[in-house]
Amino acid sequence: MKEYSGYYLMLLPIILWYIIFRYGPMYGIVIAFQDFYPLKGISGSEWVGFKHFKTMFTGLYFLPVLRNTILISFYKLIFGFPAPIILALIFNEIRHKHFKKISQTISYLPHFLSWVIVSGLVIEMLSPSRGLVNYFIQLLGFDPIFFVADPKYFRSVLVGSGIWQGIGWGSIIYLAAISNIDPQLYEAAAIDGATRIQRIRFITLPSLAPVVTIMLIFACGKLIDDNFSQVYNLLNLKVMSVGDVISTYTYEQGLVQMQYSYSTAVGLFKNIVSFSMVFGANAIAKRVSEYGIW
Repeated sequence: MKEYSGYYLMLLPIILWYIIFRYGPMYGIVIAFQDFYPLKGISGSEWVGFKHFKTMFTGLYFLPVLRNTILISFYKLIFGFPAPIILALIFNEIRHKHFKKISQTISYLPHFLSWVIVSGLVIEMLSPSRGLVNYFIQLLGFDPIFFVADPKYFRSVLVGSGIWQGIGWGSIIYLAAISNIDPQLYEAAAIDGATRIQRIRFITLPSLAPVVTIMLIFACGKLIDDNFSQVYNLLNLKVMSVGDVISTYTYEQGLVQMQYSYSTAVGLFKNIVSFSMVFGANAIAKRVSEYGIW
């Protein structure tokens, strides 16, 4: 114990930070079971049991919002999860070092921009009057499309902009995993006459399986955890029917309409489902493979 006392001392500020700023505020979830009134505080507000949860499931607005959240997150999982893996495979096959570095740097840049800026860029690029995409659409003889304000395209805009913003940064972990593969495997395969595609299929992808499994478990945990910053900055009244998700709904109910207890109940429901999804995905992964988080 004394041998590692210095390490424990360095760990102490981090533990305190988590206790104070992460676990301490979790006490506030009890207002999901109260009719919380700010002047009375948590100790003075009336306990109402599962009243707000019943309101959530019997109300007119929550179920459509839940449906939007699951659909958008499902599309992001289907199209967004494989994207960084494919990009990492492409980067790994580029042999020109300078071009590879430039390409990687450009792909990382959107990650460092806030969603306020990224959303502004997306809206400008898709603008029906001055956007680059609609410029080419009109060159082909078609009418311009207001992508961000059209319910038919709004979910595709969310999925596409999410991939664009995160694909480069997400590829880093897969590139790191690829760099740990023994080069002798590739050399032996090349001597045996394996093509690049065959080397990717029989060496790279099996070696990536543990990392992909763990990242997929985390991604399943986020199936109901939408990106508030992205959706809020792109959402508008014309696409509320297909774009209003749990986080924007919680913001509207909690901070705008001051229904603190109800919005806490919605947030608590979302967190319980996400937690269950992680456990379920981990259990399935352990059954079908030897990989998992724990």
